[in-house]
Amino acid sequence: MREIRIGSIARLDRGRGERLGIPELVLAEGKRIDHLITIVRHLAAERHGALISRPSPGQLRRLRDEARRGLPLRFLASGRLVRLAGPLSTPRLLRAPVVLLAAGTSDVPVAEECRAVLAELGARPVVAYDVGVAGLHRLLRVLARFERLRPAAYLVFAGREGALPTVVAGLVGAPVLGIPVSVGYGRGGRGEAALNAMLQSCAPIAVVNIDAAVPAALWAARLLGRLAPAAAR
Repeated sequence: MREIRIGSIARLDRGRGERLGIPELVLAEGKRIDHLITIVRHLAAERHGALISRPSPGQLRRLRDEARRGLPLRFLASGRLVRLAGPLSTPRLLRAPVVLLAAGTSDVPVAEECRAVLAELGARPVVAYDVGVAGLHRLLRVLARFERLRPAAYLVFAGREGALPTVVAGLVGAPVLGIPVSVGYGRGGRGEAALNAMLQSCAPIAVVNIDAAVPAALWAARLLGRLAPAAAR
């Protein structure tokens, strides 16, 4: 196991890409700004690519300042994801599409964070937004189109009652991952009702935690990585 220590604040796992097919991911949320910048500068000095997720507004301002000073950063998904230039050390992925569906427009920011991660990993995300159960005719139209693409998986984002992943899983042949989104109000709001509903789905789905865009993207990438060698034979 290759480990690189950055003072007393971080230990970089340099073998993660080879071992798991997962790139260097820096969760900015909860980190002190100076700690985050130290980690990112260290990675940049080694020309090691990374994804930085969920920066706060203050962290984002500092990262933009660093970019203006020459740090090779790109800002994706309206600032929910930052890409540090350099190799991500991930395996070749199956080139089949991954479909991202968002029940409502309020679910789109989480879906876009997920799409940005997938695109940086070399996947082929395709999307349809605002196709929730309040108007099933919208969903049926897009599913008819996407099923012809033979996608590897569907990633389905929904807040409120979280019904959309169950409906999709009853209509498509590919694996479905439900991502509950912190949209809703009152009892069960902020994603709790959506998470509970997905966990009780009567159709077979997998589920990640509330707003877990990055874990959802990594789940899909690992699936694509495992399918790629079989498809090449």
